[in-house]
Amino acid sequence: MEKRIGTAIILVENRESVRPLNEIFSNHSDIIIGRQGLPRSNGQNIISLILEGTTDRISSLTGHLGRLKGIQVKSVLLKNK
Repeated sequence: MEKRIGTAIILVENRESVRPLNEIFSNHSDIIIGRQGLPRSNGQNIISLILEGTTDRISSLTGHLGRLKGIQVKSVLLKNK
């Protein structure tokens, strides 16, 4: 299956979801090539991920994240030549 490069933007609104969020990151570490976290004074935090993997694997990551309470996630994928 063809690999893609992409990014995922994650808004963390619930601090109770941080532990399961990090477990999901660990389970998908093979496709995460970069990560940046930005804390905000309003209690919401933003995490951006740079990803490289198959669409199935990236969809697995974003799907698991999207099911967490207080987490929003959006992703964009590009073809990797």
